[in-house]
Amino acid sequence: MRATRLNMHDAKTHLSRHLAGMKPDDRLIICNRNRPVAEVRLLPQSRPKPRKFGVARGQFRVSAEFFEPLPDAVLAGFEGRG
Repeated sequence: MRATRLNMHDAKTHLSRHLAGMKPDDRLIICNRNRPVAEVRLLPQSRPKPRKFGVARGQFRVSAEFFEPLPDAVLAGFEGRG
């Protein structure tokens, strides 16, 4: 485990660079006037299982109406005019 101390200015300016160089068990300790105020660590990465294509085949039917243009009142709501 590696703990790196950063002052506030360095954390604000270069946080993304420090995060990119971290390993799973590393910690960033952010200090205000050399006093630790926060600890940053990486969250565990979990890979989602790939979804199987066509798993719901035959369980529902999409009507032809689905592909029709939306009514003007609904479009107005999406566009912020309603």
